[in-house]
Amino acid sequence: MKKYQLGEFEEIVLLTVGVLHGNAYGVAIKEEIEKRLERKVSVGALQSALRRMENKGFLESEVGETTAKRGGKPKRYFKMTSYGRAALEYNRDIRAELWNAIPDVALEAKFV
Repeated sequence: MKKYQLGEFEEIVLLTVGVLHGNAYGVAIKEEIEKRLERKVSVGALQSALRRMENKGFLESEVGETTAKRGGKPKRYFKMTSYGRAALEYNRDIRAELWNAIPDVALEAKFV
């Protein structure tokens, strides 16, 4: 089912937006991903993914208040849409089905 197709990074970003509910803006999303996954995230890759997922309808955004701390530049806050939630649920369910389909003998394989 292609309509819910998410790449790995998109899925991580979408999950992180959900985790940060109400406080999901660029820097906070980047820091949360880096902290939880111990993985560096480039600002460009994150901004590109956020725009792409907003265009696909998985996310919505709104501009917050301007602050002197940010030189008058407002933060853009993101929130997951119901379509985004459905995409995450679809991906979770597909992964669970695949995990459950792995024969026990395959999971008992020893690494050399």
